[in-house]
Amino acid sequence: MAWALKLPLADEVIESGLVQDFDASLSGIGQELGAGAYSMSDVLALPIFKQEESSLPPDNENKILPFQYVLCAATSPAVKLHDETLTYLNQGQSYEIRMLDNRKLGELPEINGKLVKSIFRVVFHDRRLQYTEHQQLEGWRWNRPGDRILDIDIPMSVGIIDPRANPNQLNTVEFLWDPAKRTSVFIQVHCISTEFTMRKHGGEKGVPFRVQIDTFKENENGEYTEHLHSASCQIKVFKPKGADRKQKTDREKMEKRTPHEKEKYQPSYETTILTECSPWPEITYVNNSPSPGFNSSHSSFSLGEGNGSPNHQPEPPPPVTDNLLPTTTPQEAQQWLHRNRFSTFTRLFTNFSGADLLKLTRDDVIQICGPADGIRLFNALKGRMVRPRLTIYVCQESLQLREQQQQQQQQQQKHEDGDSNGTFFVYHAIYLEELTAVELTEKIAQLFSISPCQISQIYKQGPTGIHVLISDEMIQNFQEEACFILDTMKAETSDSYHIILK
Repeated sequence: MAWALKLPLADEVIESGLVQDFDASLSGIGQELGAGAYSMSDVLALPIFKQEESSLPPDNENKILPFQYVLCAATSPAVKLHDETLTYLNQGQSYEIRMLDNRKLGELPEINGKLVKSIFRVVFHDRRLQYTEHQQLEGWRWNRPGDRILDIDIPMSVGIIDPRANPNQLNTVEFLWDPAKRTSVFIQVHCISTEFTMRKHGGEKGVPFRVQIDTFKENENGEYTEHLHSASCQIKVFKPKGADRKQKTDREKMEKRTPHEKEKYQPSYETTILTECSPWPEITYVNNSPSPGFNSSHSSFSLGEGNGSPNHQPEPPPPVTDNLLPTTTPQEAQQWLHRNRFSTFTRLFTNFSGADLLKLTRDDVIQICGPADGIRLFNALKGRMVRPRLTIYVCQESLQLREQQQQQQQQQQKHEDGDSNGTFFVYHAIYLEELTAVELTEKIAQLFSISPCQISQIYKQGPTGIHVLISDEMIQNFQEEACFILDTMKAETSDSYHIILK
């Protein structure tokens, strides 16, 4: 009996000795780094641990997030337990993402009845590609001119307000939405995973992407900068119908596994729930160059002498003709095809330079592209412009010209148009298509860099010096290449001017 009572004491002594030995074996860890050199927060800050931050559970496991985003696409069954889900998408196909309001009663009352802004991004999952994201996207832009990585299918979406896509950010879209109303946004991903691999092995070897959503509320200045919630999921993008084949292949592989092996893998879910993550760092795109097509300088133009016409900022100049040149490279030729609405034929002309395209005959282009698009492409290649219905020439009347005309009237001498004692006058061509008074007003205002609102009426000087109001019918009866001298007269009831064609 005594032996039986001592047995627990012996076990206690043994256990105590093991604890002491274990503590002693750990006592020297970190000392060789120096006092205070070992910091777990410093280690977690290393890049290799950054990717795992999004999958770490929150401090409170029962925490209910304010929003939930659900991608309506099935997850892969070939993902092991405790790993992040993986969803396969088809290139260019519209997929619904439901924006759900999960707030408790009284939570975030400041956004009640207000809109929030969500920013969608398609980014790289691999850390290595994240470091070179800018170079990767620029390379994709070069190979796919005019295309975007991420788009919103606006007709199918519900509840989104003011959707926007920055042309400098091909992988980003944003919109406003009301959490109190049903909101579903349909997105399209146009890049495939194999476009960013060193060697093209097919969809299975492609790089994974992430779909990330960051939601913000308004601040005091009405700007959507206060972060509310962020979530993301892992995806792979395949060529059309490739995602369905890959999903089927994974399902068949899992069916061949034993029940014990299947326990190591997640089941396939019909939808993908985006998990909470850190907000994506904002990148500010600064463009200091003036917008193309607009004149950044200020200039003035005075219509007539002595009328006191104010200075005005010029209207945007007419677009420059986009003609294809023989020196155009194949890459520039691809961009030219996109700009001129021939995107469907870019693959056919992948290696064609400007000289190659210009050598094509009319029959060649029609045979390649078909009659309708072939004729359009041939005309665009040859730079054929549509001839205007009417061309007139106008010249601004100057004080010198007035004095000469008065002298001519006094001397009753006849001179031919443009011959005024050897004086050189500059005329400007005006091309009319609609043959209306409104079009003529706009063309004159554009020519002299003023607003059309400042031209009250346009008159034509008739017999005995009378002023005849210009009408559509009168313009339709103008002679081709008729010459006119423009004179101005201040309107009596406003700050506008009357134009007189002499």
